[in-house]
Amino acid sequence: MIVDSALYRDGRRTDPPGDLSQALAEARAAGDAFLWVGLHEPSEAEFAHVASEFALHPLAVEDALKAHQRPKLEVYDDSLFVVLKPVVYEPRSDRVSSGELMLFLGDSFVVTVRHGVGAPLAAVRKRLEAEPGVLRHGPTAVLYAVSDAVVDHYLDVAGELQVDLEELEADVFAPDGAGAVPANTAERIYTAKRQVLEFRRASGPLAGPMSRLAAGAVPFVNEASQPFFRDVDDHLLRANEQVEGLDRLLSDVLSAHLAQMGVRQNDDMRKISAWAAMAAVPTMVAGIYGMNFDHMPELHWVWSYPVVIVVMAGIVTALYRMFKRRGWM
Repeated sequence: MIVDSALYRDGRRTDPPGDLSQALAEARAAGDAFLWVGLHEPSEAEFAHVASEFALHPLAVEDALKAHQRPKLEVYDDSLFVVLKPVVYEPRSDRVSSGELMLFLGDSFVVTVRHGVGAPLAAVRKRLEAEPGVLRHGPTAVLYAVSDAVVDHYLDVAGELQVDLEELEADVFAPDGAGAVPANTAERIYTAKRQVLEFRRASGPLAGPMSRLAAGAVPFVNEASQPFFRDVDDHLLRANEQVEGLDRLLSDVLSAHLAQMGVRQNDDMRKISAWAAMAAVPTMVAGIYGMNFDHMPELHWVWSYPVVIVVMAGIVTALYRMFKRRGWM
C-alpha cells in the first residue's frame, strides 16, 4: 500500500494531485520538483499500477515484490534501482533482524518500497522536509539520506553486539572461584555468531554499491553528491570492519571456551583417577587378606587386623597428600 506520497517543489512539500501520472508530469514540467512515493509491502496489483505510471523495469519490479535480495545497485534505461537491508537489534532477545528497502530513482521521481522491519523512511522524510536546502537536490537527496540513515544504524547495532560479546567474554574468562561457567555458554556463542552473520549479509554486499555512488558517474544521481556518498561509504567501511572483528573475536572466544572445557574435563579425569588409585590400595589388601581366617594376615597373627587397617590408611593418606601436592585433588 502507498503510505505516503508528496510532490516537492523547490525543497518544500506540496500535496500532489490524486493521479500519479499527472503529479509526475507536473514535477517534470516544473524542473525544480520531484515526486516521492512510499510503499510498504505492496501487493502485486498495487505495485503494478505504480510500476506502469513510472515505467519501471519489469526485472526490478519483480525483485521489489519478492523482497529476498542482496544489497545492490542496478541501472536501467529509465531508472536506477537500489536495494538496502536495514537491520534492527532486539535487546530483549539479543537478536538481529533485517528488512529490505528498495529505491527507484528516475527523472523527477523516487519510489521507495519497504519490506519487514528497520526501514527508517518516516524519520528520514521528516528530517528532509525540515531541510529544504537538501531536498532541492531532488531524488539524489532522498537516496543519500536513506543510505546514510541505514548505514549509521549499522554502527549502532555493531555497538550493541559488542556489548553482548563483552558479556560472553566475562563468562568464558571468569577467574577461578568467580562461579561456574553457564552451561549454555557455547549455545550463546553460536547464537551470537548467527546474529553477526545476519548483520554481515546486510552490510557486506552494500560496499560495492556505495563505492560506485562515491565514485560518481551513476545515472540519475547528481555528481555533486559524491562527497556525501563518500562519507556514507566511510561509515559503511567502519561498520564492516567492526562486524568482521566481532566475528573473529567470537571465533576466538568459542575456541577458548572449548579449550577450557577440555582442561576442566582433564582436571575431572585426574581427580577421578586419584580417587580410584586411593580406593585401589585397600581393595588390593582386602582382596588378599579378606578371607575369614583367624587373625590373619599370616593366618594366626593376633594384631594383624589393626595393623592391616593402619597400613591401608597410611598408604591412602600418603597418596592423598601426593595427589594434593601435584594439583590432582
